[in-house]
Amino acid sequence: MLTKTQAVDGAAIKKAIEGRDGKLLSSFYADDALVRVIDRNNPPSKPREIRGRAAISTFWDDICSRAMTHKVDTTIADGDSLAFTQACAYPDGTKVFAAAMLELKNGRIARQTVVQAWDE
Repeated sequence: MLTKTQAVDGAAIKKAIEGRDGKLLSSFYADDALVRVIDRNNPPSKPREIRGRAAISTFWDDICSRAMTHKVDTTIADGDSLAFTQACAYPDGTKVFAAAMLELKNGRIARQTVVQAWDE
């Protein structure tokens, strides 16, 4: 099933993340997009890099399939840049917080950097 794409903006990101819609999220990315994840296991000197829409789709499908809630708290847009914060919680009470910066090109996400932390 094809997901209808829409403009990448704070409202669309919020709807897709909070709705755990991995297909919609994936549709926002350019074919050659790059997502970098920085966290405890992937430090700034060696971030996790997810390249291309197919790999990014797998990444979002995994996250959206998990039993957890997602809440986009704040979004800020400035030209071809979009940033947002996200708070997540697993059923056992474990919390995750992420801040993301997106670079848009031709209406699609070209690069995204995510910095995240979680309860241990």
